[in-house]
Amino acid sequence: MHDELESHGIAVRPQSWRALAEEAPGAYKDVDAVAAVTEAAGLARRVARLVPLGVVKG
Repeated sequence: MHDELESHGIAVRPQSWRALAEEAPGAYKDVDAVAAVTEAAGLARRVARLVPLGVVKG
């Protein structure tokens, strides 16, 4: 998993392998699909698409 993330240009420095498992790409829903369903349900309106530059968990 570490090598897969690194191959996509994502630098990962976990405190443990368990913490790294929480960041597995498969652990997240497709944000575009979630936004589309939310908008179709009338709960929100899309106005911008943001791209994260970094994430710090702790």
